[in-house]
Amino acid sequence: MHKGTKFFTSESVCCGHPDKICDAISDAILDAALKADPMARTAVETVVGDSHISLFGEVKIAGKIDFEKIVRKKIAELGYINPDWKFSLEAKFSNFIHSQAHDIAIGVDKGGAGDQGMMFGYACKQTPELMPLPIMLAHALTRKIDETRALGELKWLRPDGKAQVTVRYEDAKPISVEKTVLAVAHDEQTDIEQVRKEAFEKIIKPVLKSFNMNDDSDIIINGTGVWHVPGPESDAGLTGRKIVVDTYGGYARVGGGAFSGKDPSKVDRSGAYAARYIAKNIVANGLADECEVGLAYVIGQPKPLMRTIETFNTAKVSEKTLNSFADKLIDTSVNGIIETLNLRRPIYSQTSAYGHFGKAGLPWEQISKP
Repeated sequence: MHKGTKFFTSESVCCGHPDKICDAISDAILDAALKADPMARTAVETVVGDSHISLFGEVKIAGKIDFEKIVRKKIAELGYINPDWKFSLEAKFSNFIHSQAHDIAIGVDKGGAGDQGMMFGYACKQTPELMPLPIMLAHALTRKIDETRALGELKWLRPDGKAQVTVRYEDAKPISVEKTVLAVAHDEQTDIEQVRKEAFEKIIKPVLKSFNMNDDSDIIINGTGVWHVPGPESDAGLTGRKIVVDTYGGYARVGGGAFSGKDPSKVDRSGAYAARYIAKNIVANGLADECEVGLAYVIGQPKPLMRTIETFNTAKVSEKTLNSFADKLIDTSVNGIIETLNLRRPIYSQTSAYGHFGKAGLPWEQISKP
């Protein structure tokens, strides 16, 4: 951000959004695989549509897991229990998962990256979580939609929904919320005016208040009017299609690969976590006010080909000191990341909705003093 007035918009989606259904299923399979075998390797892609669920990809595991049981349990947890929505526990299930390709496995077996690619991590002082404000607001709104539905506070709510927030910046500092957009699925008995009134009072108003932000912005709720049928019947879903939602809401660069369904040998995931870990710790330890870390890997090789640290002219120390700090903080080889962050655990289902960053308790969010 530069001097003067700027605006930035980020969006988030609810856990019942079709793409997030797929992320949740893929990560539930990953967690089950890691629980059965910490050395399991997975690259699970889920596709959902009208009355159908399909799994694709690769799994290498010492043992067995019940894919269909995991899938149907997750569908129920996400609230898809009504056959009238044409996506529920009655959906047809197909499984096309196979074992990991030898050409990939041979490189990973030697401690190398499971793929090539670039990853980015980011941190700033806009929120206590050291995340950009627009994406944290958007996540808070979608989480509130889901919590309100789960608690029965708005009985007309159905799974699926979106939120979008535009924040005004003055001299690179967030000042106010300019626009708030919400889309929520609801039952046929509730008219749109009631939906808009109660969504504002029960969802938007308390969330903005919790961030000490104004609730008198331009607000749009269900811009096209009614929305009755949630989920994959209205819009097909696919794992990994919300990488901007999953990361920084577009405020920082994102890498070329998605996260969900991938075990930590896949640097698309573990590399992005390491980059966030470095960036967050640089900011948290007072070495810069804003930081973006870039990493790049090649398949089969253990160490990154590139590491960059960009502080946007906010660094308090020299470039040499920043690099020394990062070196002491974490070994960015594939195995170094996995061991430092203890990633061979079933911890990934909690990342499948409301972003992978800015959540307390996740290992890449911990603040350390190397």
